[in-house]
Amino acid sequence: MPARELQEQLNALREQLEQNPPLTEAERADLHALMQQISLELELETKTKDVNLADGVNLAVERFELEHPTLAGTLRNIAQALGNMGI
Repeated sequence: MPARELQEQLNALREQLEQNPPLTEAERADLHALMQQISLELELETKTKDVNLADGVNLAVERFELEHPTLAGTLRNIAQALGNMGI
């Protein structure tokens, strides 16, 4: 089930952030805002496709892939789960 996969990836991202990777406050705030958007999408279980959410995740992947490859990998998994859900 894509929603479960998305929740698992979101939990993995939370765990990675709890390990305090070397992020700026702005980067950390952006990731937390993105995670909140994803959580809301899961809670609402809406059928509306929020293209902005998927775009936000993809931009985060690009932003973090060089300096924080583990975070970027988890974000890629989140993007894939969103795609599987049709978002």
